[in-house]
Amino acid sequence: MTPFEISVRVFLQLAVILAACRIVGRLARPFGQPQVVAEMITGVMLGPSLLGLLAPGAQAWLFPEPTKPVIYSLAQIGLVLYMFLVGLEFDLELIRHRARSAIAVSWAGIVTPFVLGGGLALVLLDRVPLFPPGVSRLQAVLFLGAALSITAFPMLARIIHERGLAGTSLGTLALAAGSLDDAAAWCLLAVVLSGFTGDFMIAILAVGGGGVYLVSMLTLGRRGLARAYAWLADREGRDSLILPVTLILLCLSAWLTDTFGIYAVFGAFVFGASLPRGALQDRLETHLGPLTTVLLLPMFFVSSGLNTAIGLLDSWLMWGLAAVVLVISVLGKGVGCAVAARLSGEPTRDAVAIGALMNARGLMELILLNIAYERGVISQTLFTMLVLMAVVTTLMAVPLFNRVYGREGLPGEVARARAEA
Repeated sequence: MTPFEISVRVFLQLAVILAACRIVGRLARPFGQPQVVAEMITGVMLGPSLLGLLAPGAQAWLFPEPTKPVIYSLAQIGLVLYMFLVGLEFDLELIRHRARSAIAVSWAGIVTPFVLGGGLALVLLDRVPLFPPGVSRLQAVLFLGAALSITAFPMLARIIHERGLAGTSLGTLALAAGSLDDAAAWCLLAVVLSGFTGDFMIAILAVGGGGVYLVSMLTLGRRGLARAYAWLADREGRDSLILPVTLILLCLSAWLTDTFGIYAVFGAFVFGASLPRGALQDRLETHLGPLTTVLLLPMFFVSSGLNTAIGLLDSWLMWGLAAVVLVISVLGKGVGCAVAARLSGEPTRDAVAIGALMNARGLMELILLNIAYERGVISQTLFTMLVLMAVVTTLMAVPLFNRVYGREGLPGEVARARAEA
């Protein structure tokens, strides 16, 4: 295809994707699923798992291979912009007052599923061909532990936003624990890849570079950005530079953490959390919010769904193992985080809600799986099992949350805020 033909086809793809996301979102609403989950389902439906199965010719014509890099690029831009907006709403002061709960939930969300996943890898490694030849016992343990530890951070953030929990203690606690969990999971993946390739600089860059970036941005970076934006807002002529300067710094932050091996969303989120609040926050959300959530963010879910093919489990043994992976993942992440939150003094309802939200893996899991599969760390069978686990745990999140608070019920502080408004 020529560049012109690719651009023409991409416009049609955008129209189909946006229309399909809204239709599926409408159908999913009575089942208690938010728009973000509908977009994940839409991505899988438009890929080889459904459309490719029912109408392979139409699916191949609508989404030819030369157009997929364009959708992927749009998806990354949308995801980075959205995680930047989530960072803008992240209340660092609030989490400081609840550091004990945040650390406890985060550690439980990392350690418990990691131990269970690593133990499962040890049991299965010599019995079922889930890992390709050449993958060591340590690499298998590290990878499966990391895969079960990850949280659907962008999805968790959007669920919190759509339910009106952004800026609340519950929402901030879940976001803090989810962000730490994902950063740790990406660092573990970097260690696995470094051992597999023999290049330990991958792990050093991920852990060391990511840590330096986080500490620098939340200390010196916050103060420097506050002064820089105050200088830009001081005069009308400079005021027009705020949006382009923000986008330049955002792209550099995403590029930097992606280079470290942690993933671009980490840099975008930390940069957003480091910016001054108030008028600047409202202005950036007004300019960037609608286009990001309506047009660009659905591209992220669809891009990942186009690369997902479900249907590779061809025996009762494989389906049984898939069920075991699902049960272990729920026990390790959902139950583990809920128990940790409760032991930290959180109310029972909040603890269960946090466990439900943290248990969702979403397409962040699929990104991790695609990287591992492309590098030859896991087999296609294990890839499929973990994809199913990611889909099921994500679909569980909102119904479980609704079970705790009800479809219209909200935490007390949110209800009070709405009543006062």
